[in-house]
Amino acid sequence: MNCNARQYHQPILNPNTSPKNSFDRCTKSALAQDELSSPSSCQKLITYSNQSTLLTQINSGQLLVVDNRRRNGLIIFKRFHAEFAGPGAAVGGFFDIDAQQIVAVGDVALIYPQSHEERQKAFWIRRHWIRLTEQITEHSVPMERARIILKHFEHYFDCQTVVKIPDEALALLVGVLPSTMRMVRRTDCYSEALAHMPDKF
Repeated sequence: MNCNARQYHQPILNPNTSPKNSFDRCTKSALAQDELSSPSSCQKLITYSNQSTLLTQINSGQLLVVDNRRRNGLIIFKRFHAEFAGPGAAVGGFFDIDAQQIVAVGDVALIYPQSHEERQKAFWIRRHWIRLTEQITEHSVPMERARIILKHFEHYFDCQTVVKIPDEALALLVGVLPSTMRMVRRTDCYSEALAHMPDKF
């Protein structure tokens, strides 16, 4: 399945769409790019031991790309909202000069794009991930927005990974209160896992 400019402007989500298919559709279509997948196109694969180091790198102004050879991503806090940059998405540069906090999802690794074409593809993929999240915010009921974003992350990653993501990070992605996100989590597959987690992440 291939995304193109025309498909980018078409709705990706609807209440009857499988959460797994939505994230996977974005990933398989937008990220199946030989240029970004080939090790020869990467100057260096960068991994991080802590999120403070990662935030410093993002704020440096250097344009980087989330490695699309693994299921990973970044939730980037802005002043009043958060954005998810999934596999293949550009991060840093002019996109994130106002980043205030970073939450790593999965085993995050970044690469340096080596050509203008790679940078353009990374920009497009970043916009694609943003649009995917924006469509969730079009649901007027906060509980529904929280449920949909949670299901998307659950199916794309797994419960063990998603339970580590702070309520605030997920809530800022779709414009709900952290308490709303936690309420939805308690009714989902996270109940048992959350029982062993502290009240605050």
